[in-house]
Amino acid sequence: MPRARSRYAPDRGLTGRMVTTMFLIGLLYVVFVGVLLAALRGSWPIILVITGGLFIAQFWFSDRIAAYGMGAREVTPEQAPELHGTIDRICALADMPKPKVAIAESDVPNAFATGRSEKTALVCATTGLLRRLEPEELEGVLAHEMSHVAHRDVAVMTIASFLGVLAGIITRIALWGGFARSRPSNDPAGILLLLIPLISAVVYAISFLLTRLLSRYRELSADRAAALLTGRPSALASALTKVSGQMARIPTEDLRKAEPYNAFYFMPAFSAKESVGRLFSSHPTLEQRLDQLSRISADLSR
Repeated sequence: MPRARSRYAPDRGLTGRMVTTMFLIGLLYVVFVGVLLAALRGSWPIILVITGGLFIAQFWFSDRIAAYGMGAREVTPEQAPELHGTIDRICALADMPKPKVAIAESDVPNAFATGRSEKTALVCATTGLLRRLEPEELEGVLAHEMSHVAHRDVAVMTIASFLGVLAGIITRIALWGGFARSRPSNDPAGILLLLIPLISAVVYAISFLLTRLLSRYRELSADRAAALLTGRPSALASALTKVSGQMARIPTEDLRKAEPYNAFYFMPAFSAKESVGRLFSSHPTLEQRLDQLSRISADLSR
């Protein structure tokens, strides 16, 4: 839920989806760990230590790891006065604390936000985005990213994505750790061990679908909140159109490097027009986003 004093429009639909996603992810997590404990009873201390350690690391450090992976470099107002000035205006409009401000050296025109809370939040724009957008377009994009911080859906997405990572790691431990060799082949637990890769695949698939459903809605919510806060949905629509068109001009190698972080980005980067990733995109289509902004613009004009 957003802070009570934030002027970003609250979104009950987003809040409801975040609560539902976290509940289902938590339930799935309990079932998954329960199956592992039943199958690997002799190794339960290892399982608890690994799962607990990964969960803590994911919650406390995943935002920093993601920012580092995307090349974010924190900058001062003297180093990036225009970027800081835009963030300052948005913070004044939204009545919320200023996040850390960063720039990523990349020609891929994009922006992203990370952080577990407003106190740890970081908003980053790439050099490619700063070079291509007009000031009002940049303000729309950064207002979109700031809404992720205000609504705290960045933290929810970070936690929600944890289970898929855990399922893959536990599968490798089960397959390569020698647990299966320590049990007779006729032991029911030994049979259950053979099912761990299948169980992990199912857990990963469900986790993936839940996070994608939440992610698509939260992007529409961020567009809506940014448009209402700035009062200029047309500027955000222009930025979306411009960034989408420029993606086709980015070298394939750069797009491939950006693809793993699409869930964080303002606009997803795909290395091919027919990329399979588009079928499971973390973002709604450009047409959906522009259609929503057009309706908001019409409502504001009335």
